[in-house]
Amino acid sequence: MFSHVFVGVSDFDRALAFYNPLMAALGQPARFCDRARPWAGWQSAPGPRPLFLIGKPYNGLPPAPGNGQMVAFLADSRAVVDLAFATALDHGGTSEGAPGLRPEYHEHYYGAYFRDPDGNKLCVACHAPPEGGGSP
Repeated sequence: MFSHVFVGVSDFDRALAFYNPLMAALGQPARFCDRARPWAGWQSAPGPRPLFLIGKPYNGLPPAPGNGQMVAFLADSRAVVDLAFATALDHGGTSEGAPGLRPEYHEHYYGAYFRDPDGNKLCVACHAPPEGGGSP
């Protein structure tokens, strides 16, 4: 369904210091990093798309996170949600909701919510039951 998701950042080096460890915790390999532009992208497996991209907005204006906008990453396990949340907070992110079950979404929804250093809202969610299995 998606080709890519692009998140605008104001300080590329700070954003890269946040997103590199977060994407590593999620098992998403870097596809490119162009500091001259600046922008970077991570490729989902098995690839080549969708991509998750960060960079300075193309129009040169400052980025502005929106109310009600969020990017949610899929995790294979609840442990990955926990790791990603801790990694985000350790690298300049702020909590918007600690890891836990969110039964209002569905029985096995386990998610964590946080913001990157620019205020972009992110989520990491696992849809599988604790013993593993497929997502509903």
